Parts: sequence; structure tokens; C-alpha cells
Amino acid sequence: QVQLVESGGGLVQAGGSLRLSCAASGTIFSSNFMAWYRRAPGKQRELVASINTGGSTNYADSLKGRFTISRDNAKNTVYLQMNSLKPEDTAVYYCNARKLQFGLARDDYWGQGTQVTVSS
Repeated sequence: QVQLVESGGGLVQAGGSLRLSCAASGTIFSSNFMAWYRRAPGKQRELVASINTGGSTNYADSLKGRFTISRDNAKNTVYLQMNSLKPEDTAVYYCNARKLQFGLARDDYWGQGTQVTVSS
């Protein structure tokens, strides 16, 4: 079952921009954290950015300043604005929703992923 639906990936030239979207049900969207992860060729999955219910954000140090995560509660959607894209940003990007209980992960939901390819 698809719990979250990502969209917005594609092929872009280096220096270009993309905006990824992740739509979720209201129940899933109420998760403590919504996040974007990515898996680049030959590398492990890494956290790109996260945002909690209060709107507080966290970014990978190497991406802060280029990427921006946001959420639209009315639309149950989280976004990832990616600017100044580089070839090393090429990866499959995944949307994640995590619910916590007493500080521990209780439920974890993943989208199918959307491919982002940045050409030189």
C-alpha cells in the first residue's frame, strides 16, 4: 500500500531547481516528523531534511541553504524546494512520516520515491 505519494522529481541541469511534494492522509500527516531522505547511487540512504508538527526544521549540513522543507497543513502536504542543484544531488528522494511515542518511533511510513537526476 502506498502511504505517501511523492511527485516533482525529474531531470534538470546543474544549477536548476525542483520542488518535490509529498501528499499524505490527515492521520499520517499528523506524525511528529515529516522528512525527506535520499539514496544516491553507491551510497546509503541519508536524511535530507525534517519538519515537526510545530514547524521546526532540521537539515543536513551540506544541504542547508540550498534546500528548504515546508508543510501545508491544509493540504496535508510536505514540500522540498531544491535550488542550485548539483550532480551529486542525483538520487531517489523518499518522503517519510514518523510518529513517536515516548520519544521512540512508533509508526514509520514511506513513499515510493521520486527520481531526481541532475546533469552536468
